[in-house]
Amino acid sequence: QVQLVESGGGLVQPGGSLRLSCAASGSIFGLNVMGWYRQAPGKQRELVAIIPKAGVINYADSVKGRFTISRDNAKNTVYLQMNSLKPEDTAVYYCRATKWGAGYWGQGTQVTVSS
Repeated sequence: QVQLVESGGGLVQPGGSLRLSCAASGSIFGLNVMGWYRQAPGKQRELVAIIPKAGVINYADSVKGRFTISRDNAKNTVYLQMNSLKPEDTAVYYCRATKWGAGYWGQGTQVTVSS
């Protein structure tokens, strides 16, 4: 089993920044893609950004140029730097990791962008 723990959410004003972190623990050998998804009230969960252990990073069009995903393989941690935040970025942000075809989710962290 893989456990994912997110941190770094909170309340921020429009135009502000937040940095999310997600640390993986447990049976982490073989972890491949790590990433972030989000779910706003009344909407489906959507991809924000994903980063494989080696390969091309993908971003949702809505966050390109504002969000940056990165990972530290030595720490089994993935980060999401969010800049120029907008009210429409408000959502619960979930970390996800895949390992040998299986997917694992974190518990989620709330991000609220409001003045």
